[in-house]
Amino acid sequence: MVKIGNIELDEFPLLLAPMEDVSDPPFRALCKEQGADVVYTEFISSEGLIRDAAKSVQKLDIYEKERPVGIQIFGAELDSMLQAVDIVEQSDPDIIDINFGCPVKKVVCKNAGAGILRDIPLMVKLTEAIVKRTKLPVTVKTRLGWDSNSIKIVEVAERLQDVGIQAISIHGRTRVQMYKGEADWRPITEVKNNPRMHIPVFGNGDVDTPEKAVEMRDKFGLDGAMIGRASIGYPWFFKEVKHFFGTGTHASPPTMEERVEAARRHLSMAIDWKGEKLGVFETRRHYTNYFKGIPHFKEHRQKMVTSDDAADVFAAFDEVLEKFGNYEFV
Repeated sequence: MVKIGNIELDEFPLLLAPMEDVSDPPFRALCKEQGADVVYTEFISSEGLIRDAAKSVQKLDIYEKERPVGIQIFGAELDSMLQAVDIVEQSDPDIIDINFGCPVKKVVCKNAGAGILRDIPLMVKLTEAIVKRTKLPVTVKTRLGWDSNSIKIVEVAERLQDVGIQAISIHGRTRVQMYKGEADWRPITEVKNNPRMHIPVFGNGDVDTPEKAVEMRDKFGLDGAMIGRASIGYPWFFKEVKHFFGTGTHASPPTMEERVEAARRHLSMAIDWKGEKLGVFETRRHYTNYFKGIPHFKEHRQKMVTSDDAADVFAAFDEVLEKFGNYEFV
């Protein structure tokens, strides 16, 4: 059993990573249904929250069926982060997660996200203050370091644990790498093998097959896997990993009918949550993976990702089911 504070999880839980414009309530609901043990919100700007920015506030929406759910915040100003914690608590999440890993320039240039990896004392100071501010378990998501010459993740994880975090998720790349090259899980294992560590250590980065999840569990000895890009447009990934854990065999891929039904539900939930315009726009990135590998599919995909009218997208789903309903995925 793995525990985050008082939250009890199964052995080697699978966590849905916080992803900007991806891990919103509709998508989190689908992933939860397919076996995600913990889901995280998109990252939320502390500055946006305290200024009551509509986009930031809307990201606080969570639903009972998602639990346990973590709300992730980012920022580098102590007062703003503490005020953000107070606001986040009102949404009653199960976990507050701090983003110390986002590599995007507009975040990093403010010393937030992975930018704070250049100032470890500030990282520790912020974390300690947040832990003291809330009764909720606080977790951290971060990277190996700023660059290959400044990887101090064993020390960093220990210091964060010592100020009270309840779990840490580590992406196996530096900030300089962004998402290029292969994730290196070896330094994450060093964190896990540090005899002073007693909180869960989750691995993140390149877990894109059930075999990779097994490798992270059995070869690298980590406590769980945080899944990001492999789940976009494919919420079944969590279920398939668990099937592989249990049987050593690959589950049958979802049928065309199941894919169309999931895409329909995803779009319907997104429209209910954000309205038609944003709902249609923000589900587009998922369609490539929902229908990946189908030959001669380009014109149908184009309809899905270019139409601003929900009725047109739903009609495109109907056409796909009618034309490709017997297609067998491998």
